[in-house]
Amino acid sequence: MSEATRETFIFTARVLGALFYYPPDSEPCAPLITALRSGEWQDQWTLPAEALLALAQEFAKPCDEPLTEGWQRLLIGPHALPAPPWGSVWLDKESVVFGDSTLALRQWMRENDIAFLSGQNEPEDHFGALLLLAAWLAEHGNHAACEQLLAWHLLPWSNRFLDEFCHHAQHPFFTALGQLARLTLAQWQASLLIPVAQKTLYR
Repeated sequence: MSEATRETFIFTARVLGALFYYPPDSEPCAPLITALRSGEWQDQWTLPAEALLALAQEFAKPCDEPLTEGWQRLLIGPHALPAPPWGSVWLDKESVVFGDSTLALRQWMRENDIAFLSGQNEPEDHFGALLLLAAWLAEHGNHAACEQLLAWHLLPWSNRFLDEFCHHAQHPFFTALGQLARLTLAQWQASLLIPVAQKTLYR
Protein backbone atom coordinates (compact mmCIF):
# COMPACT_ATOMS: atom_id res chain seq x y z
CA MET A 1 0.00 0.00 0.00
CA SER A 2 1.50 3.32 -1.07
CA GLU A 3 1.45 6.27 1.32
CA ALA A 4 -1.20 8.06 -0.76
CA THR A 5 -3.36 4.94 -0.88
CA ARG A 6 -2.96 4.42 2.87
CA GLU A 7 -3.98 8.00 3.65
CA THR A 8 -7.02 7.73 1.39
CA PHE A 9 -8.04 4.45 2.99
CA ILE A 10 -7.69 5.87 6.51
CA PHE A 11 -9.71 8.96 5.58
CA THR A 12 -12.55 7.11 3.87
CA ALA A 13 -12.76 4.37 6.50
CA ARG A 14 -12.84 6.93 9.30
CA VAL A 15 -15.53 9.06 7.62
CA LEU A 16 -17.79 6.11 6.81
CA GLY A 17 -17.20 4.53 10.22
CA ALA A 18 -18.13 7.70 12.07
CA LEU A 19 -21.29 8.27 10.01
CA PHE A 20 -22.57 4.76 10.70
CA TYR A 21 -21.49 4.64 14.35
CA TYR A 22 -22.16 8.10 15.82
CA PRO A 23 -25.38 10.18 15.81
CA PRO A 24 -25.58 12.85 13.07
CA ASP A 25 -25.55 15.70 15.61
CA SER A 26 -22.48 14.36 17.43
CA GLU A 27 -19.09 16.07 17.40
CA PRO A 28 -17.48 13.47 15.08
CA CYS A 29 -20.34 13.55 12.54
CA ALA A 30 -21.71 17.09 12.29
CA PRO A 31 -18.81 18.53 10.23
CA LEU A 32 -18.75 15.44 7.99
CA ILE A 33 -22.44 15.83 7.20
CA THR A 34 -21.94 19.51 6.40
CA ALA A 35 -19.12 18.64 4.00
CA LEU A 36 -21.10 15.85 2.31
CA ARG A 37 -24.12 18.10 1.81
CA SER A 38 -21.99 20.91 0.39
CA GLY A 39 -20.10 18.67 -2.03
CA GLU A 40 -16.74 19.55 -0.48
CA TRP A 41 -15.49 15.99 -0.34
CA GLN A 42 -15.43 14.55 -3.85
CA ASP A 43 -11.75 15.32 -4.49
CA GLN A 44 -10.81 13.23 -1.45
CA TRP A 45 -12.61 10.08 -2.63
CA THR A 46 -10.94 7.89 -5.25
CA LEU A 47 -14.09 6.78 -7.08
CA PRO A 48 -15.27 7.65 -10.61
CA ALA A 49 -16.24 11.31 -10.88
CA GLU A 50 -19.69 10.55 -12.30
CA ALA A 51 -20.54 8.28 -9.36
CA LEU A 52 -19.37 10.88 -6.87
CA LEU A 53 -21.38 13.64 -8.55
CA ALA A 54 -24.56 11.56 -8.43
CA LEU A 55 -23.99 10.78 -4.74
CA ALA A 56 -23.23 14.43 -3.96
CA GLN A 57 -26.58 15.39 -5.45
CA GLU A 58 -28.33 12.79 -3.27
CA PHE A 59 -26.55 13.98 -0.12
CA ALA A 60 -27.75 17.52 -0.81
CA LYS A 61 -31.43 16.64 -1.32
CA PRO A 62 -33.84 17.88 1.37
CA CYS A 63 -35.99 15.43 3.29
CA ASP A 64 -38.91 15.87 5.69
CA GLU A 65 -37.39 13.38 8.11
CA PRO A 66 -34.59 14.94 10.20
CA LEU A 67 -31.23 13.18 9.96
CA THR A 68 -31.23 12.29 13.64
CA GLU A 69 -34.62 10.58 13.33
CA GLY A 70 -33.55 8.70 10.20
CA TRP A 71 -30.37 7.52 11.90
CA GLN A 72 -32.36 6.40 14.94
CA ARG A 73 -34.86 4.53 12.75
CA LEU A 74 -32.18 2.76 10.70
CA LEU A 75 -29.44 2.05 13.24
CA ILE A 76 -30.77 2.27 16.80
CA GLY A 77 -34.46 1.46 17.16
CA PRO A 78 -36.56 1.00 19.31
CA HIS A 79 -38.42 -0.70 16.49
CA ALA A 80 -36.95 -3.64 14.57
CA LEU A 81 -34.08 -2.48 12.37
CA PRO A 82 -34.51 -3.19 8.64
CA ALA A 83 -30.75 -3.70 8.26
CA PRO A 84 -29.06 -4.40 11.61
CA PRO A 85 -25.43 -3.15 11.56
CA TRP A 86 -23.95 -6.13 13.47
CA GLY A 87 -22.22 -8.91 11.60
CA SER A 88 -23.58 -11.80 13.63
CA VAL A 89 -27.16 -10.90 12.69
CA TRP A 90 -26.24 -11.82 9.12
CA LEU A 91 -23.79 -14.65 9.87
CA ASP A 92 -25.49 -16.51 12.74
CA LYS A 93 -28.24 -19.08 12.04
CA GLU A 94 -30.40 -17.51 14.73
CA SER A 95 -29.71 -13.95 13.43
CA VAL A 96 -28.74 -12.75 16.89
CA VAL A 97 -26.25 -10.24 18.23
CA PHE A 98 -23.24 -11.59 20.14
CA GLY A 99 -23.36 -14.72 17.94
CA ASP A 100 -20.54 -17.12 17.01
CA SER A 101 -19.06 -14.70 14.47
CA THR A 102 -18.82 -12.06 17.21
CA LEU A 103 -16.96 -14.53 19.41
CA ALA A 104 -14.62 -15.33 16.52
CA LEU A 105 -13.93 -11.60 16.09
CA ARG A 106 -13.24 -11.27 19.82
CA GLN A 107 -10.76 -14.13 19.64
CA TRP A 108 -9.02 -12.54 16.65
CA MET A 109 -8.83 -9.23 18.51
CA ARG A 110 -7.29 -10.91 21.56
CA GLU A 111 -4.72 -12.64 19.37
CA ASN A 112 -3.79 -9.27 17.88
CA ASP A 113 -3.82 -7.39 21.22
CA ILE A 114 -6.71 -5.17 20.17
CA ALA A 115 -9.04 -3.80 22.85
CA PHE A 116 -12.61 -2.73 22.06
CA LEU A 117 -13.51 0.26 24.21
CA SER A 118 -16.99 1.44 23.26
CA GLY A 119 -18.10 2.47 26.74
CA GLN A 120 -21.28 0.44 26.40
CA ASN A 121 -22.37 -3.17 26.19
CA GLU A 122 -22.36 -3.40 22.41
CA PRO A 123 -21.12 -6.16 20.08
CA GLU A 124 -17.72 -5.55 18.55
CA ASP A 125 -18.96 -6.41 15.05
CA HIS A 126 -20.85 -3.16 14.43
CA PHE A 127 -20.31 -2.04 10.83
CA GLY A 128 -19.21 1.46 11.80
CA ALA A 129 -16.96 0.25 14.61
CA LEU A 130 -15.18 -2.19 12.29
CA LEU A 131 -14.53 0.60 9.78
CA LEU A 132 -13.08 2.78 12.53
CA LEU A 133 -10.92 -0.13 13.69
CA ALA A 134 -9.69 -0.72 10.13
CA ALA A 135 -8.70 2.95 9.89
CA TRP A 136 -6.87 2.72 13.23
CA LEU A 137 -4.96 -0.40 12.17
CA ALA A 138 -3.89 1.21 8.89
CA GLU A 139 -2.89 4.41 10.67
CA HIS A 140 -0.64 2.43 13.02
CA GLY A 141 0.97 0.48 10.17
CA ASN A 142 -0.65 -2.88 10.94
CA HIS A 143 -1.61 -3.61 7.33
CA ALA A 144 -1.75 -7.40 7.76
CA ALA A 145 -4.29 -7.14 10.59
CA CYS A 146 -6.25 -4.51 8.66
CA GLU A 147 -6.57 -6.84 5.66
CA GLN A 148 -7.53 -9.77 7.89
CA LEU A 149 -10.21 -7.68 9.57
CA LEU A 150 -11.69 -6.72 6.22
CA ALA A 151 -11.41 -10.12 4.56
CA TRP A 152 -12.51 -12.27 7.51
CA HIS A 153 -14.81 -10.14 9.64
CA LEU A 154 -16.35 -7.33 7.56
CA LEU A 155 -16.51 -7.94 3.80
CA PRO A 156 -18.18 -11.40 4.05
CA TRP A 157 -21.43 -9.74 5.18
CA SER A 158 -21.12 -6.02 4.52
CA ASN A 159 -22.49 -6.04 0.97
CA ARG A 160 -25.74 -7.73 2.05
CA PHE A 161 -26.07 -5.31 4.94
CA LEU A 162 -25.52 -2.30 2.66
CA ASP A 163 -27.96 -3.61 0.06
CA GLU A 164 -30.68 -3.83 2.71
CA PHE A 165 -29.66 -0.54 4.29
CA CYS A 166 -30.02 1.29 0.96
CA HIS A 167 -33.27 -0.50 0.14
CA HIS A 168 -34.91 0.55 3.40
CA ALA A 169 -33.22 3.95 3.91
CA GLN A 170 -36.17 6.04 2.64
CA HIS A 171 -33.98 9.12 3.06
CA PRO A 172 -31.72 10.54 0.33
CA PHE A 173 -28.79 11.17 2.67
CA PHE A 174 -28.74 7.64 4.04
CA THR A 175 -29.36 6.08 0.64
CA ALA A 176 -26.33 7.97 -0.66
CA LEU A 177 -24.30 6.99 2.42
CA GLY A 178 -25.06 3.32 1.88
CA GLN A 179 -24.18 3.55 -1.81
CA LEU A 180 -20.93 5.39 -1.06
CA ALA A 181 -19.99 2.73 1.47
CA ARG A 182 -20.81 -0.07 -0.97
CA LEU A 183 -18.68 1.44 -3.76
CA THR A 184 -15.81 2.19 -1.40
CA LEU A 185 -15.71 -1.29 0.14
CA ALA A 186 -15.86 -2.87 -3.32
CA GLN A 187 -12.80 -0.82 -4.24
CA TRP A 188 -11.01 -2.00 -1.10
CA GLN A 189 -11.89 -5.62 -1.81
CA ALA A 190 -10.45 -5.38 -5.32
CA SER A 191 -7.08 -4.35 -3.88
CA LEU A 192 -6.85 -6.91 -1.06
CA LEU A 193 -3.90 -9.29 -1.12
CA ILE A 194 -5.84 -12.04 0.69
CA PRO A 195 -9.15 -13.58 -0.44
CA VAL A 196 -12.37 -12.62 1.27
CA ALA A 197 -13.77 -15.43 3.39
CA GLN A 198 -16.85 -17.12 1.97
CA LYS A 199 -19.48 -17.33 4.71
CA THR A 200 -23.13 -18.34 4.68
CA LEU A 201 -25.52 -15.44 5.17
CA TYR A 202 -28.78 -16.11 6.99
CA ARG A 203 -30.61 -12.87 6.17
